[in-house]
Amino acid sequence: MTKSRDNVVPHAKVRSLREAIRKVRMAEVERTDVVVELQESERARLELLAEELQDVFQEVPEDDDQFSFQIVPGTTPRLWIDITSHVVMGRDKRIYRFVKDTRLGRTVILETPEIDDMADCITEYIAERVLERERVVEGDWLSKRLKSKPEEAPATHAKAAPQAADGQLPVPNVRGMWGPFAAFAIGLLVGIVGLVGFAWFANPIN
Repeated sequence: MTKSRDNVVPHAKVRSLREAIRKVRMAEVERTDVVVELQESERARLELLAEELQDVFQEVPEDDDQFSFQIVPGTTPRLWIDITSHVVMGRDKRIYRFVKDTRLGRTVILETPEIDDMADCITEYIAERVLERERVVEGDWLSKRLKSKPEEAPATHAKAAPQAADGQLPVPNVRGMWGPFAAFAIGLLVGIVGLVGFAWFANPIN
């Protein structure tokens, strides 16, 4: 019995490249299915959040174009609120993360698994942004108003000092200048004559 077992030639393993490629492809397909399922799950949760905010989105003024309100698909689906803030799902794909990009880096405004809490937070954020825009518009209007007032003052002075058609000051009338001078000269002569007469009568010559 022992000799017969020793005489058995062990079966050699047959290696096939085609079979190995098939196994690798199957593994990739399985991983892809998992990733796709996760992405679809994230997108579905973001769509639920967008539905909760639908009425809020519709109440935003039509002339306010700072908001986007759209879900952008990709490796990580995002619900964009405006150009700097969006909602993304956390690592466990169940927690909503409301983040905002600033000059100091990315800031997490709220992280919660509750869709109602996230909807309330986004609503308050939208309200703050709308009010900020109104203040900016009002400030621009007031600034333009204040700048326009100094330009109106020179127009009133222009009437008091008219200029000639060629932009030069008008030449004064020479005849008009002799009137005050003649009156002054006549008054001076009358005064001198009066003084001489007064001196004559006060001290008559004997």
